[in-house]
Amino acid sequence: MKYFLWLLRIVVGVLFIFSGLVKANDPLGLSYKMEEFFDVLQLTFLSHYALAFSILMIVFEIVSGVALVLGYAYKVFSFLMLLLIAFFTFLTAFALYSGKIKECGCFGDCIKISNTDTFYKDVALLIMIVILFVYRNKIQPIFKGYIGTSVMILATIFSFGMQWWVMEHLPLHDCLPYKVNNNIWQKMQIPAGAIPDQFETVMIYEKNGVKKEFNMSNYPWQDSTWVFVDRKDKLIKKGNAEAEIKDFTITDYQGGDHTKEILQAPGYTFLLFIKDADKARGDNADVLKQLYEATVKLNIPFYAVCSSNEQSAKALQQKWNLGDMPIYVLDGTASKTAMRSNPGLMLLEQGTVRAKWSFRDYPKHIALENGKLTTK
Repeated sequence: MKYFLWLLRIVVGVLFIFSGLVKANDPLGLSYKMEEFFDVLQLTFLSHYALAFSILMIVFEIVSGVALVLGYAYKVFSFLMLLLIAFFTFLTAFALYSGKIKECGCFGDCIKISNTDTFYKDVALLIMIVILFVYRNKIQPIFKGYIGTSVMILATIFSFGMQWWVMEHLPLHDCLPYKVNNNIWQKMQIPAGAIPDQFETVMIYEKNGVKKEFNMSNYPWQDSTWVFVDRKDKLIKKGNAEAEIKDFTITDYQGGDHTKEILQAPGYTFLLFIKDADKARGDNADVLKQLYEATVKLNIPFYAVCSSNEQSAKALQQKWNLGDMPIYVLDGTASKTAMRSNPGLMLLEQGTVRAKWSFRDYPKHIALENGKLTTK
């Protein structure tokens, strides 16, 4: 039993640590997924606290995983982990059986698994954690005293610190379709050779109070004892005829579409993403101003794409002294997916993402030599 418990501790602990680290790479992404759950569950008042919940949950996943492996304060952490996995199992069951959540986001955007696989993974974890909880009195800590406490403090500091860093800069590893070297325009197209969803027409007939489904080859259209009730299309095979990037449309405030014009423009283009003008961070606004002025001299297009109304966008433009920088409109969902920073800067080369910077990391110098742009 001793070795079996050790095996469970390592498996569950490492999985919790790994899950937490993957999410810590992009805590904003987890907060957006939480907002989706809150909306579906009609708990929208909690959306204001989604980021705080996201940060704390990630910290708890990492710290509790470390505690489980170390056997630190085991009775407390085994109980808390049992509550957490029971909650996760409820959420994944809801996502699976309600059909209202496309992906639960349990491993972030870097590791996508189906709702079915996620649910059964959580059921397996629930069983293992129940066993660990039942035999909690048999677990002894690896380190006693200050050593164990020191490791736990370091794990906590690291969990908060990593999340702070990626929110001030950008995720360490970009797993979204807008990552560097991806061409946005190409990702907006349905892939060549894609297979569309396949549907079967189902005819519902009733006889003697019993309803039965038929397909188009065997429905009893000549048998008057069957009464037609309804017709529906049933998905029999899920295809892949879906573009990776959807709803990325750049317009002016009068509704004119400039998406193709910007994404297929030859040479380089800078896009400044502003998801929320009223909450946009003004750090290094002077560097941004100098950069914009440099692009004007080099004849490199520089646009702001904002998800706020025109009045707020213009007020921010004036506040940051961005001159006559063109400001366009981009849907908020597309903006926060393309750039995990408000604001954030993207460099395109004929629609291909060449670089991304948060408000902390705008390039201070750019140079164009022989048609090649360098930034630093």
